[in-house]
Amino acid sequence: MASYPNGDLLVSSDWLAANLSNPNVKVVDTRGAPRYAEGHIPGAVNIPVARLDDPTRMSQPLPPERMSVLLSNAGLTNDDTIVIYDDGAGLMAGRLFWVLEYYGHKKLGVLDGGLTRWAAEQRELTREATNVTASSYTATAVPARIASKDDVKAALGEANTVLLDVRSQPEYTGEMQQAAKAGHIPGAKNVDWQTTMTGMNVPTVKSADELTGLYGGLGVTPDKRVITYCQGGVRAAHSYFVLRLLGFENVANYTGSWGDWGNDPSTPVE
Repeated sequence: MASYPNGDLLVSSDWLAANLSNPNVKVVDTRGAPRYAEGHIPGAVNIPVARLDDPTRMSQPLPPERMSVLLSNAGLTNDDTIVIYDDGAGLMAGRLFWVLEYYGHKKLGVLDGGLTRWAAEQRELTREATNVTASSYTATAVPARIASKDDVKAALGEANTVLLDVRSQPEYTGEMQQAAKAGHIPGAKNVDWQTTMTGMNVPTVKSADELTGLYGGLGVTPDKRVITYCQGGVRAAHSYFVLRLLGFENVANYTGSWGDWGNDPSTPVE
């Protein structure tokens, strides 16, 4: 994936197939347990994305100590190269990617095309659950990777910060209302997360040139700080991943997103 500035974050099926037996490479299936049981990449462990969220805090990931236990029980270590996949357009994989970067993991990537491409290429699948030996993982939060409502308020009108709304255009314009208020955060740019993917039966990330044109035309450039948001932080995590792939370093996910902003009577809306 050399065409992307951070091309190591997007893993090809050829590379993964050649490295499945590498003990330092761990594969994570982000789907629910029933779908994992129907067939998964050999050696993959199952971490459904629903288990990543703290049920006591809207759209927030588990606190460090609980995330450490979750990842340790999955047999992961801080030194592993982790490859993530789902069987859709990468939403679930993107969510885990952001969570792992938020908790400081250095070596990870998303499988391009996910399980859909893997199966289309007639690569091996198994229904046997992977035997896991518990490890010792230490999750250490990187505060710059997450944005709060106060962070967004402080960024309003800041020339060096871009608020990136990755919802559909009807949500952005307010035609579709999914909170007490409709519309978007003042000044936010809109790039629907789905437009970063190909429209083929096997969804893959668009080329670096296509993505650069898509974002750059709206002033979303690597020299800026970018805060992504959607309705609840999942689509925003996917766009976070795409921006990181393009070499953006200063990116954060407003995990509360419109569910948080749009339901607060005090927040401004366009």
